[in-house]
Amino acid sequence: MIDLRLLREDPDLVRASQRARGEDPTLVDALLEADVARRAAVATADRLRAEHKAMGKQIGRAAKEERPTLLAQAQEMSVKVKEAEVAQHAADRELDAAHRAISNIVIEGVPAGGEDDFVVLETVGTAPEFDFTPQDHLELGESLGLIDTERGAKVSGARFYFLTGYGALLQLGLLQLAAQRAVAHGFTMMIPPVLVRPEIMAGTGFLGRHSAEVYHLADDDLYLVGTSEVPMAGYHADEILDLSDGPKRYAGWSSCFRREAGSYGKDTRGIIRVHQFDKVEMFVYCRPEDAEAEHQRLLGWERDMLAAIEVPYRIIDVAAGDLGSSAARKFDCEAWVPSQGTYRELTSTSNCTTFQARRLSVRYRDENGKPQVAATLNGTLATTRWLVALLENHQRADGSVRVPTALVPFVGTEMLTAAGNSRPAGV
Repeated sequence: MIDLRLLREDPDLVRASQRARGEDPTLVDALLEADVARRAAVATADRLRAEHKAMGKQIGRAAKEERPTLLAQAQEMSVKVKEAEVAQHAADRELDAAHRAISNIVIEGVPAGGEDDFVVLETVGTAPEFDFTPQDHLELGESLGLIDTERGAKVSGARFYFLTGYGALLQLGLLQLAAQRAVAHGFTMMIPPVLVRPEIMAGTGFLGRHSAEVYHLADDDLYLVGTSEVPMAGYHADEILDLSDGPKRYAGWSSCFRREAGSYGKDTRGIIRVHQFDKVEMFVYCRPEDAEAEHQRLLGWERDMLAAIEVPYRIIDVAAGDLGSSAARKFDCEAWVPSQGTYRELTSTSNCTTFQARRLSVRYRDENGKPQVAATLNGTLATTRWLVALLENHQRADGSVRVPTALVPFVGTEMLTAAGNSRPAGV
């Protein structure tokens, strides 16, 4: 949630953010009205409680003959207090609903507009030139015995798959390399739960307009996570952190689940847009004034991983209208996909400022010992989709695929050839 003090001081800033996102700026006025109404309800309830308390003291000092009248007045006052408290609770709910309807305030410099209005910040590497017609990742995956979508659909339905043989080893190698590098950069590795309570999912901003993407187990009232950002954001909920030595950095390795609602007909081939995948996700708690510098660090660590798998990519500054509700700024790294002749997202890193931590009550103590709301950031370090770019960019004319040098120790081969005939490393 956004800072209500900022809303009161500069509502035009919040309106401008809403317009940049393509969202309704009148929600700002609704929140302002709810804020005023709630403060008035609190003041009324406090005043009536104080009067009722004073009346109780007055009864204790009153003469015997005065007490019946005073007791009757006290009873009437008690009813008014209860009514005021009911009104206060209603105002609290209305304020909370209006507060949660406002997305995070975008950082100055974020491009306005929608999905196609991003700004390319940098292009790294050169797209490979083939003297043959390149195969897509699914053709390669099937011919090399790496991916089986037919049996995935038979077992679980559309957009599920098996990673088989060296396909499984490739993914495990990617994630293990990401985990090792995260630890080397000072992250604490975590394997978090993939089922979370509603308040944790809501706290990270994945309910609301994103709720159609989330799998919900109604009998248990638990949600399957679409990213380990969710449980890691909840890890320190309702806590006061010690950030005196710098940010707290975690890296979560988990399976992730997304319904992909509204995406039917898009990327149905292969493993670009699927219902289940694995990922190593970076997550950071820091002081708000350190968040933008930390955002650049996360992007740098993502760049290191992309360099390790030796694929060309570009970095984009995502437009405001394409940000999730929690993100104030997001950078995507998009790898070149030869079969499509375009760049496709492999990683993203988001600065969520204090938006998530305010919902989840994650705080730290400032130099004066006063609790303040922390900032949170996240970034992908490796995920299943990386196999798409890896296979397509490193394919050969004979249908084999070269394994990037950094992954050879994990995969155990330098070249993926026809199923069962991959060449061991060093041979």
